[in-house]
Amino acid sequence: MARSKFFWHLLALAVVGVWGVTFVCTKQLISAGLDPAEIFAIRFTMAYSGIWALSLTRGPVRFRSRNWQDELLFVFLGITGGSFYFLTENTALAYTQACNVAFLVCVSPLLTALLTMLYRRLRRDRFAAALEPVRPDFPLVCGTILALGGMALMLFDGSRLQVSLKGDLLAVGAALCWALYSLFMGRMTEEYGAVFATRKVFGYGLLTIIPFLLSGEGFSFEPLRDWRVIANLLFLGLVASLACFVVWNLVMSKLGNITCTNYVYLNPVFTLITAMILLGERLTPAGAIGSALILLGVFLAGQRGRWRRTGGRV
Repeated sequence: MARSKFFWHLLALAVVGVWGVTFVCTKQLISAGLDPAEIFAIRFTMAYSGIWALSLTRGPVRFRSRNWQDELLFVFLGITGGSFYFLTENTALAYTQACNVAFLVCVSPLLTALLTMLYRRLRRDRFAAALEPVRPDFPLVCGTILALGGMALMLFDGSRLQVSLKGDLLAVGAALCWALYSLFMGRMTEEYGAVFATRKVFGYGLLTIIPFLLSGEGFSFEPLRDWRVIANLLFLGLVASLACFVVWNLVMSKLGNITCTNYVYLNPVFTLITAMILLGERLTPAGAIGSALILLGVFLAGQRGRWRRTGGRV
């Protein structure tokens, strides 16, 4: 049992490492002239094509969910884990540093724990039964306070331009989207399978991004003449979206929504290293302290089970 769990934990770490690099890739694409909605559309079109090809190799293809309620839930998951999540995250990268976005998005494990606790208290359905139990114990409360303090330092760092606040708030919005996605996706993956569930998320994510594409200035093919743009898009579409989403949804069904999402706190570590090397980004003193508090808070909140097993010794 321990060995099988270790395998899933290793996969979760690998996915988070890839996703940490995506912040820098997306920042480079925005700098090259691509719109945030365009980046999502290209990325998920490749991923959606790939997931359909994978579906066709697995025998008869299932098109519909068991009922219209589950189909509507897949629409919700396509928005929270697809179009709105990536639109807020990608747009945030246009206004603030990639490492800022990564650190702020990593509060999603805390938001996931808080929403899980609230959902389990208010609901008694099949999704509540699949969620990990959460109590408002010392690690969760203290971790939440530390992370919120870190977010405040990053959001209101006076040494940065005011325009960065918009990007930082959008990053927090992306974290909330991912937390909502994490509430239901594990159970849906368990019931429908990783390929079917991921295909639905990709499909509805693409459908719900169309209004944002139509409201833009029109697609420009000029950036696609640069091989680095093509390479970044292929990495985002085939590796970070297609492969990583299938693996992540499967891992979430094996480890649980909170345990799995806690790996997100490592995301900014990979982003910061990559951004420093490729983009020359640096954190301000307040931003560095805020980032450390966020990481510490999320890590501490992840010690909930250990805190109870050891009688309060973290």
